[in-house]
Amino acid sequence: MRVLVTGGAGFIGSNLVEELLDRGHEVKVLDNFSTGRRENLLSWNGDVELIEGELRSYERVSNAVRGCELVFHQGALPSVPRSVQDPITSNEVNVNGTLNVLLASRDAGVRRVVFASSSSIYGDLPGLPRVESMAVGPAAPYAVSKLAAEQYCSVANKVYGLETVALRYFNVFGRRQDPNSHYSAVIPKFITAMLNGKQPTIFGDGEQLRDFTHISNVVSANLAAADVEAAAGHVFNIGAGHPRSLNELVATLNRLLGTEIEPNYAERRAGDVRQSWADVSLAKAVMGYETTVGFEEGLGITIESYTPQPAAA
Repeated sequence: MRVLVTGGAGFIGSNLVEELLDRGHEVKVLDNFSTGRRENLLSWNGDVELIEGELRSYERVSNAVRGCELVFHQGALPSVPRSVQDPITSNEVNVNGTLNVLLASRDAGVRRVVFASSSSIYGDLPGLPRVESMAVGPAAPYAVSKLAAEQYCSVANKVYGLETVALRYFNVFGRRQDPNSHYSAVIPKFITAMLNGKQPTIFGDGEQLRDFTHISNVVSANLAAADVEAAAGHVFNIGAGHPRSLNELVATLNRLLGTEIEPNYAERRAGDVRQSWADVSLAKAVMGYETTVGFEEGLGITIESYTPQPAAA
């Protein structure tokens, strides 16, 4: 089967590309490398058809989806802080870009689009764990853009007959997640800081709760979302279903690393959500979703991927 992965040079996208290739699919990647990295695709240089370009260009997206049966739409401009600083670009990429993917997929006869949404759309409204049927309350432009894109997916399914599935990711972590970006996620930042004997910075008191989800679980969810007929037209939470505080994260990393590094606490950032974790019962019931890699195991795998390996003799 021929598939397109938008944002395929990014963290989640490249892990998905790897699994798709292992399963024998023909894979195309659309990426502009604004956040994705070329080295993430080097291992499959001859096996992936790379189209370099912008989601904001309908023509470029249309060229990329041509001949594909499935589209995994992972491409986005991520980060809550980035969207607070530049909401216009976040909207152009995440909303207009998604609309381009949906319309181009419709026009090219794509069977299904699996869209990478975000748990951030729930905001800080009461009610935990988060359930797909509950009200949403985006607290940052990034979250608004993901919710708007979700709505476009729903409309594309209802109006154009394009099968769509939206997956609301909860705090994904794992190998190939860039620790060096100002906007990078908390786990790669903490791991790289602590590997270098530095204090990780927590914005707030560290008691905020997150549902840290290893990348392997997210890849499995995407594959199920593409294959299960009953998933079409629905939105699913994809997480581990277990809340962890940032203080607990630091304590676990200290244990795994054999260190005793105290975090540095800083002022809470605008747009940050206080508590968030997933009820994944709908994904389990409809798609058979299960978490195969847990929190500590996933952290151990991730630490290993960030640890320099000794040169071969």
